[in-house]
Amino acid sequence: MKTVLVSAVALIDPDGRVLLGQRPVGKSMAGLWEFPGGKVEQGETPEIALIRELQEELGIDTWASCLAPLTFASHSYDHFHLLMPLFACRKWAGTPQSREGQALKWVRPRDLRNYPMPAADIPLIPILRDWL
Repeated sequence: MKTVLVSAVALIDPDGRVLLGQRPVGKSMAGLWEFPGGKVEQGETPEIALIRELQEELGIDTWASCLAPLTFASHSYDHFHLLMPLFACRKWAGTPQSREGQALKWVRPRDLRNYPMPAADIPLIPILRDWL
């Protein structure tokens, strides 16, 4: 089974809320809510991939020094195994905006369970809730 490396981030606003994006129609797992991020391309570190993805998906800039490793997910789907480091980030430039048709929502950590998520993301919720 192929392992896919995806980098994700919990963007945390000054009120302690976390940004979620809803996967748009036409993508796998459409309608589910997830942490921003994406696939780590050949030659990229997870941090560099995340900086690139945040620019592409949300139009914001951050820096590797602002990405704190928090935890990771390891989950087997039907056709691949997902390994996903989750970073915490409290500092970025710009205002997150949907650039790929995804709905965005700032969510309090205690309310994250109210949003349907991909199976790999669900174990990250209690860690975020307890940490924040």
